[in-house]
Amino acid sequence: MPAKILVVDDEPDLEQIIVQKFRKQIRENVFQFTFAKNGVEALERLAEDDAIELILTDINMPEMDGLTLLNKIKELENPLFRSVIVSAYGDIDNIRTAMNRGAFDFVVKPIDLNDLEITINKSLRDLEILKDAVRSRDQLTVINHELSIATEIQTSILPKTFPAFPDRKEFDIYAKMTPARQVGGDLYDFFLIDKNRIGLIIGDVSGKGIPAAMFMAVSKTLLKATALKGISSDTCLGIVNEILVEESLPTMFVTVFYGIFDTRSGAFEYSSGGHNPPYLISHDGNVKQLENKGGLFLGGVKNIEYESNMIMLQPGDTLFLYTDGVTEAMNPNDDLFEEHRLEKSLQAHHQLALEPLVQQVFKDVEEFSQGADQSDDITCLAMRFVGKK
Repeated sequence: MPAKILVVDDEPDLEQIIVQKFRKQIRENVFQFTFAKNGVEALERLAEDDAIELILTDINMPEMDGLTLLNKIKELENPLFRSVIVSAYGDIDNIRTAMNRGAFDFVVKPIDLNDLEITINKSLRDLEILKDAVRSRDQLTVINHELSIATEIQTSILPKTFPAFPDRKEFDIYAKMTPARQVGGDLYDFFLIDKNRIGLIIGDVSGKGIPAAMFMAVSKTLLKATALKGISSDTCLGIVNEILVEESLPTMFVTVFYGIFDTRSGAFEYSSGGHNPPYLISHDGNVKQLENKGGLFLGGVKNIEYESNMIMLQPGDTLFLYTDGVTEAMNPNDDLFEEHRLEKSLQAHHQLALEPLVQQVFKDVEEFSQGADQSDDITCLAMRFVGKK
């Protein structure tokens, strides 16, 4: 597309001079010139053609002079063009006024055509930089809008109402997630499989951002749908793994911990797909990591056999599930929070109710990080066995 240039001047010979000087650029469709005799005609040309990019205007003209034209141009909505003023040599006051009213550059009369060509090219280059900036801004606006929608979608599919089961007094659950970006790859869920059994899921998708969030949504949906069939934890992970291997990209996978808690007996049967083993916090404050039973992460390799394990919870015991965003949080010295600090935090605050317990872990991680950027999503899910009352 040619650069469209509007020349505003009441001198009758200027149009012929311009056309002669830039005949090659006109012939090669590099420049396309339009002419007006004063500011009034110039505004008409601008109204007729919003693709005009550069205005070359004289100051002294009948009906509407160049300085008034510059003021009128400033009133137009989002004018993406540059203005170059033409003035008599030594007319510093008018040139200064023109620059203050938005002119990008100026040339003096009598016009040096070589200098004019340099000024036009420089103005058009600067305008292209401005257009690139506007395009980048518009693209960023679209991306931010899409991220906002993705955040809303992701948030909507994660349980966030607590207490989660207000009519059930034999157990309590609380969870929290803080993405490293607007959207994250961590997932958690809890749901009643039947009247007496609760499913607990926590996971961490490889990668960050929108791709991880999309894979997270798929993984969570598959896990819950499969778990609601009432099958064992290891069988559930095996089925979901086969589906994810077939449906996901080779570079995408998810670590998952899935457990089934029986609210009558306190039995907790679980299996891990490459995820951090949760902690069992006994009612007296003893903190112990669960035995790591399961298999590889989900979505990577077919025909994986997963193992399961079972433990018994006593009234007052708490299960604490987390993602590696907790233990791998870094401070400005690149030190990791690590498991021993998490264990210390859980032991120190084990008597708290679940919500303040989880919030305290987040606070301890934040204080340890000392303002360092969060490099990974941070997610915690806690369940306490209250027992029958």
